[in-house]
Formats: sequence, structure tokens, C-alpha cells
Amino acid sequence: MPELEIRPASRDQLGEVEALLTGASEWLASRGIDQWQFPPRRDRLVSAMDRGECFLACLDGVPVATFTVDDQADPEFWEASDAPEDALYVHRMAVAREVAGRGLGGNLLDWASDRAAAKGKPFLRLDAWKTNPGLQSYYLGQGFRLVRVVDLPHRPSGALFERAVAGMEGGHKVTGLAGARN
Repeated sequence: MPELEIRPASRDQLGEVEALLTGASEWLASRGIDQWQFPPRRDRLVSAMDRGECFLACLDGVPVATFTVDDQADPEFWEASDAPEDALYVHRMAVAREVAGRGLGGNLLDWASDRAAAKGKPFLRLDAWKTNPGLQSYYLGQGFRLVRVVDLPHRPSGALFERAVAGMEGGHKVTGLAGARN
């Protein structure tokens, strides 16, 4: 059974992170989904790497997914009444197509939930593409609830999701991916 290891991405792994994001973009385009149809924002990736918040997930040492987990609530989406400081936020999560359907995305979200719990944050949050109902359905299936949809004309994202993390336990290595769903 392959072992999943999640570790911070370094600047010298920028190409691997960009390749995973570009691969996801190309797959989405092939399905007629307009999400992420622009080059990855290198400045954001490097900044997240420098803060230790951009991660690579590797199976047997091979990078197969990337995501960013931080405490940066997007102020255009998360209001003061949401208590933005009560959560960690997932951004730019992409899984290589050759390992899709093995539960990897769910494992990444569980890992991020564990991280939030360890930091005393009761919620894990994210914003999803407004026009991608399949993605929104995926997050609902991962235990998230739709908080609201923020419809800003200059932002294609804006479907806001959160899930409680209280009481979650776990480490940073996950095994047994074969039978799970992604």
C-alpha cells in the first residue's frame, strides 16, 4: 500500500507545484469547465512557500497533489461576522489525474483539518468556483457545508464552504488510499 506524505513545498519545487496546478487546469478545460483557465500565480505560490503554507503530497516520494493551508481569510468573501480568525483556509488544491479516485483529496482535507485543530481553530474553510457544481458537490460529500455564495462580478470563485474540525485526530501520513474515493 503506498504511503502518502505531506510536506511543505520549497522554492526549488515550484515547477512541480505549477505542473500539478496546470494539469488540473487542463483537465478542467477538457471537461468544459472554465475554472483556473489562467497560469498559476507564481508570486502567490512563492509567498506561500516562503511561509511554509504551500504543500506537496507525495506517494512513494512522487508529488501527486498540492494545496495551500493558511490563516488568510479572503476579505472579499469572509466577513467579520464569520470570525475569520476561527479557521484555517484551503487554497489551490490540485490532485494529479493519474491518482484521482483514490481518496487523496479527502485525505488532504482531513490533514488540513488536523492542522486546524492543532492550531486551536474550530473550522476549515475554502472558497470554490461558483460555476462548478461538481466541485461544490464534492465538498459537501467531504463534510463541508455551504455557508453562502458571494457573487462578485470580478471573482469567479465565491461559493464559501466550512466544516468543523473539533475532535479530529490524526497524523501527517496516511495509508490505505486504494479503496477510498476522491
